[in-house]
Amino acid sequence: MLLTATGIQRRYGVREVLTDATLSLHQGERVGMVGNNGAGKSTLARILGGHEQADGGEIAWRGGARVAYLSQAPDLTAGTTALETVLEGIGEWRTAMSAYEACGEALQANDPNADMDALLAEQASLGDRIEQLGGWNREHDAAAFLAHVGIRDTSAHVDAMSGGERRRVALARLLVSAPDLAILDEPTNHLDIATIEWLERHLVSTFKGALLLVTHDRYLLDRVVSRTLEVTEGQVHSYEGGWGSYLEAKALRMAHAERTEANRRNFLRRELEWLRRTPQARTTKQKARVDRAHEAIDAPRARLEKTAKVSLGHTRSGRTIIEALELEVAIGGRSLASDLTLRLSKGEIIGIVGPNGCGKTTLLRTLTGDLPPASGTITRGKNTRVAYLDQERGDLDDDDSIFDNVAHGRAEIDRDGSPTDVYTYLERFLFTRHEQRKRVADLSGGERARVALAKILIEDANVVILDEPTNDLDVSTLAALEEALLEFPGTVLVVTHDRWFLDRVATSMLVYEDHGFCQHQGGYTEYVTRTAASKRAPSTDATATEGSGAAPIKRSANPSADTLSKAEQRELDGLLEQIMAAEEEVARIESEVSEPSFYKQAREAQAQLFAALEAAKTSVASLTSRWEALEARAPSPASSDA
Repeated sequence: MLLTATGIQRRYGVREVLTDATLSLHQGERVGMVGNNGAGKSTLARILGGHEQADGGEIAWRGGARVAYLSQAPDLTAGTTALETVLEGIGEWRTAMSAYEACGEALQANDPNADMDALLAEQASLGDRIEQLGGWNREHDAAAFLAHVGIRDTSAHVDAMSGGERRRVALARLLVSAPDLAILDEPTNHLDIATIEWLERHLVSTFKGALLLVTHDRYLLDRVVSRTLEVTEGQVHSYEGGWGSYLEAKALRMAHAERTEANRRNFLRRELEWLRRTPQARTTKQKARVDRAHEAIDAPRARLEKTAKVSLGHTRSGRTIIEALELEVAIGGRSLASDLTLRLSKGEIIGIVGPNGCGKTTLLRTLTGDLPPASGTITRGKNTRVAYLDQERGDLDDDDSIFDNVAHGRAEIDRDGSPTDVYTYLERFLFTRHEQRKRVADLSGGERARVALAKILIEDANVVILDEPTNDLDVSTLAALEEALLEFPGTVLVVTHDRWFLDRVATSMLVYEDHGFCQHQGGYTEYVTRTAASKRAPSTDATATEGSGAAPIKRSANPSADTLSKAEQRELDGLLEQIMAAEEEVARIESEVSEPSFYKQAREAQAQLFAALEAAKTSVASLTSRWEALEARAPSPASSDA
């Protein structure tokens, strides 16, 4: 057993966050932690990580266990570079290296008064210690972790970094330290999808310690953890398996609780009828029955779990919504993406993905008119009404209350012809009337996200643009938002790294690739498993099939180059079949990986299958690249007919 926490209690003022939180973690175990915003997940994580004191309860650790905690707002040493900060995670190794180098310098100095034998013995001992601590290239490991999380400039000072960059540096510091227990609080916030998938693979196949993941990333939960903890009503409930298994088990628990409550109500009804009879009917022989009835009346009732109810007001749009023709987006004079043509239609939900810094937010701001296009044109319909949730939630006034931020001086809103007062509207976002008086500055990240969502959705719109809406939201609110978007008759653009969210709602993907955005039909998993051949289906025209979202195959301008040998022609004729077979292999492996039972296997078996998946994807890419090269040189059907 790595740790056991019993009866953990924590209160803030009069509010009890944790009342009797009890849990245990085994060495090397992967555990997820879920719960609604404000349930106490981060509080419990901070207590277990040693960054906050509990008001009551006990925590017992295995002797010598090393614990590392990634907070949502990490504390980094001022004045240090990214590399220096990450190297703090291997402080013992750095100390040993410094001592080893000092011994080497002393030996080189050849001081006649120095005890050379003692120096040699100390250096040998330090060398053994360095090997035990991971070898001689740990500084290289630190730089590699920074590169994996998207920090390319290792000499950049952390003081000048954004909040997302600081979190990525802190994540690299934790990973390089290789602790016995890593407690990660929302580790995928501010990571792009490629980095999340790398982190997923690293946690499954490379990281050796135990994990406690506080996250709303449902794919990460399903693919990494073997047990899920739910924090609710100040307590912790444990469920075997990842997200899918947790949902099934919780549904059974809730159904049992509902049956128990129904039985209790029926018992109370019968007993109360009996108690209301005349005293003569209640003889001393029935005292036990009276006591049992009073106990049932006084027993705590199972409370229904509150979930957000998100709704989007809609106003009719015209024939033109937003059209971008040959659009180039740039910031600070630096071109980020170009040659984008995009026509928004009613009912579309477009997911936008790409690496951090590729221009996703700049694209949104350009489409809304906040930024001018570097080139190209944007046409917005005269009836187009946009609701825009920005990534930083910067449209909130920290000094105002929740109510004042959302109400803007009005008492009620009109939603689909039905007037609703603002208090009731905010209650749908899980803010009680008392809580609505709280200052926004005093809110948690998840509460702030719900206020921002409530504020932008209070206005009727026909275009909803969401920039990283899933950051800090709990999974129940995410599910409510997903349902609202699916029911919304207008158009939605959403930038997100949440793969589950994209698979749930997206009708198409706008993906940054080859220095520009390219549109693909379907959700994220469909995009990943589709080969470049199916993305760019063979076309005899100079332009791609309309609506396919695929870029055209560019043929050589030199006619003499448009020739293939017989062997190359035979190779080209068979490549599509090979690509389809490779694609099926990728789909087969991904299907196996997505099964909850996969993550119950030994870590070595999981690593082997991940390696096979990477090899299959590489094969698809290689075959597709060869097909494109040969197809570009092949004569068009028109020239063959001639």
